[in-house]
Amino acid sequence: MQFLDLTLSTLAENVALDEALLEQADGDSSGLETLRVWQSTTPCVVLGRSSRVGDEVDQAAAADEGAPIIRRVSGGASVVAGPGCMFYALILSLVQRPHLRMLDQAHQFVMTGLQDALQPWLPEIALDGTCDLVLNNKKIGGNSVRVARNWMLYHGTLLLEMDLSLIDRLLKHPPREPEYRRGRSHLDFVDNCHLPYARVAGALQMAWNTSGNSPTIASELVEKLVQDKYSQPNWNLQR
Repeated sequence: MQFLDLTLSTLAENVALDEALLEQADGDSSGLETLRVWQSTTPCVVLGRSSRVGDEVDQAAAADEGAPIIRRVSGGASVVAGPGCMFYALILSLVQRPHLRMLDQAHQFVMTGLQDALQPWLPEIALDGTCDLVLNNKKIGGNSVRVARNWMLYHGTLLLEMDLSLIDRLLKHPPREPEYRRGRSHLDFVDNCHLPYARVAGALQMAWNTSGNSPTIASELVEKLVQDKYSQPNWNLQR
């Protein structure tokens, strides 16, 4: 598996790169699997593919914070990120791993990998809900999935040392929640795992046995996705 630790200049470019890596892999039968990590340098909101922005996001608060709102290509609910939050993305071959076509198997494969990678420093780390990573019954990581013909994009976030009040300010209480949340507010439900970015990145590399190789970045595809989709209000705010 290849490894890429790359944060591009804008949120739109970073979200586009995940999709570009999926498209690039799905168009090349000889493509290699990839693990990518990155982090936002400023507060931002990333909507799920089917999220209704008015139901999930306080748009006035986001504007006051200067936090851009962008819609990803995968499902799930909206997330707030910023400095101290790691994004990870796995580009996985469904030819090499056909069992991952069953979504519960995909969740189990990735989330168990994350759990095992972080357990040396976080012995209480566990899985709860459909596919949440939790520490002492508080969520520290979520994820979402996009499936192409023969490849899967499985990506998510890990709360390392983020200002959690951003989540409380920018997100409304979600319209759907896992049973273990039990109606808790954002600040009562989420937590940081208090691990440095470099340590987590190294642990993920070991968990998925990455090589020293980096994927070729399809810069033109990233630019096209930004121009045609991720910079457009009719995509980002369509619901």
